[in-house]
Amino acid sequence: MAESNFVDYVKIYCRSGKGGRGSTHMRREKFVAAGGPDGGDGGRGGHIILRGNRNYWTLLHLRFDRHAMAGHGESGGRARSFGKDGVDKIIEVPCGTVVYNAETGEYICDVTEDGQEVLLLKGGRGGQGNTHFKTATRQAPRFAQPGEPMQELTVIMELKLLADVGLVGFPNAGKSTLLSVVSAAKPKIADYPFTTLEPNLGIVAYREGKSFVMADIPGIIEGASEGKGLGLRFLRHIERNSLLLFMVPADSDDIRKEYEILLNELSTFNPEMLDKQRVLAITKCDMLDQELMDEIEPTLPEGIPHVFISSISGLGVSVLKDVLWEELNKESNKIESIVHRPKEVTYLKQELKEMGEDKDIVFETNYDDDEDDFEYEYEEEEFDE
Repeated sequence: MAESNFVDYVKIYCRSGKGGRGSTHMRREKFVAAGGPDGGDGGRGGHIILRGNRNYWTLLHLRFDRHAMAGHGESGGRARSFGKDGVDKIIEVPCGTVVYNAETGEYICDVTEDGQEVLLLKGGRGGQGNTHFKTATRQAPRFAQPGEPMQELTVIMELKLLADVGLVGFPNAGKSTLLSVVSAAKPKIADYPFTTLEPNLGIVAYREGKSFVMADIPGIIEGASEGKGLGLRFLRHIERNSLLLFMVPADSDDIRKEYEILLNELSTFNPEMLDKQRVLAITKCDMLDQELMDEIEPTLPEGIPHVFISSISGLGVSVLKDVLWEELNKESNKIESIVHRPKEVTYLKQELKEMGEDKDIVFETNYDDDEDDFEYEYEEEEFDE
C-alpha cells in the first residue's frame, strides 16, 4: 500500500548559526604612526524561524528535509568592518502546527496564523573586535571575542488541522458523503469501514457569500482514546475545531448510546473537548418517514441541537447548514482557548515509535561547526606589517 501524502507528525533536527569571531586586526599604514586596533565585530549567526503558510496543509515536505540549519556569522575584518550575518533558516509550516521538544516532550510553540513567525532558535551573537578593548593603559589589545555558540534542538512537529466544524462519528456514519455534498471536497466513499484514512477539509458555502471550513476526521471506534482502530492518530485534529458535528446513522440500534460512546472517547483523550459546541446529525434518514422520526426524537440526547439529514436525497442539509452557522456564531463559541499540555516523557518513546519517528536523525558535523571554536578564549591573530 502506498504511503499517504498526508503527514501530520514529523521529527526534525534544528541548528542555529554560531556568531562570527571578532577581529584582532591592528591598523598598520604608511604615515600612520601607532595606528592601534581596528578589528571589527563578527556577524550574528542565523536564526531558526517558523512561519505559518496557508498553502501547506501537511508536513510532508519536512519528512524529506529533516535538517534545518541556519548559516554561521562571518568574522569581523580590518577597518572596523563587521562580519556578515548568517542566513536565517525559515521553516514553512501549515497553520495549526504545534512544536514540542523531542527529548523532554515540553511544549514550545504553536503556529496558527498565515505569515506568523516564531523564533525557534536564536543565532549566536558575533564576538566583539579588539577595538572594544582599547583602554588608556592598554592601547594595542591583540585579542577579541569569539562568537557565541550555535543552538541545537530536535523537535516534534505535530499538525492539528484548523477547521470550524469537525465531523465526529463511527466508521460508515456518512461523514465523507456529507462533506462531498456540502463542499467541493472529493473524499473517498465506499461501503466498508475506515474508508477515510486521513482527514479531509472542505469549504462549505453559506448564504450571501459566507462560508465555513468543515473537516472530515477518520472514523472513531470505542477504545480509540486507548489506541484502538486508528487510535490517537487523528483525535488531536478535533482539538482545533470550534464546533463538533456528531453523526449517527438512523439505523443505529441506540442513537443516544452511540453519541455517548463518541463523547466519552473525546473526553478521555482531552477533557477540554466537553467545552466545545456540539450538534447531532442523524444520517441516512431517506429510509425514514416522518412518523419514525417523531418516534426517534424523544430518545435523542437532551441539550444539543439535532437535525435529521440524508446526504443522498438532500433532506435536512440546508437546515443543518443553518444550525451550524447559528452555533458557530454564538457568543459562547467565539472565544477559543486551547491549552497545550506537555507530552509525558514515559510515553514519548512509544508515541515516536507508533508514528514511525523513533529513528535517530544522523547529522555529520562540518569542519566549521568545530565546537572548539565556541570556547570563550581570547586568541591572538597575526597582523599586517
